[in-house]
Amino acid sequence: MVKAIVDPSLQAKMHQYQIVGRAAPTPKNPVPKIYRMRLFAKNTVLAKSRFWYFMKKLNKAKKSGGELLAVNELFDKGPTKVKNYGIWLRYESRTNTHNMYKEFRDVTINGAVSQMYSEMAGRHRAHPNTIQIINTATLQASECKREHMTEMHDSKLKYPVIRKMPLVSKKLRTTFTAKRPTTFAR
Repeated sequence: MVKAIVDPSLQAKMHQYQIVGRAAPTPKNPVPKIYRMRLFAKNTVLAKSRFWYFMKKLNKAKKSGGELLAVNELFDKGPTKVKNYGIWLRYESRTNTHNMYKEFRDVTINGAVSQMYSEMAGRHRAHPNTIQIINTATLQASECKREHMTEMHDSKLKYPVIRKMPLVSKKLRTTFTAKRPTTFAR
């Protein structure tokens, strides 16, 4: 049996990491301030790199002059239930820096962030390295603002039943017929 070949760009699964670090202790500053960040990245290497990117901006602490105290991957408590997620982000377009708020429905925050990265690439041509996630939150149904989210909150939401066509026996099969096919099972 042949496995289905899936485009790897569609499987860009993000992971959530909590990284704790600080600038290295010096005689001038023996007990530097400790920073803790929640970051989204594809793996730990990229998460650490992102941490030092933000640390350089925050307090001029580089990887060479700093130390990591902990790197932990965070997981969702209930990854079987669909939830509403709000993501506040900032990204650099070709002309300027923009702030943005987006809403997504997914079973995990990692899935929602993956959706956000692919949507930003498709709709705004934003490169992943130019996107900075400011905050993420799980939203109640009443807190959702976007139309594509609120339309899913209807308790009487119904989907059409997809009926399979009955298989015609081999001797009666033809490429072209004079009448339309019946799409419901008899």
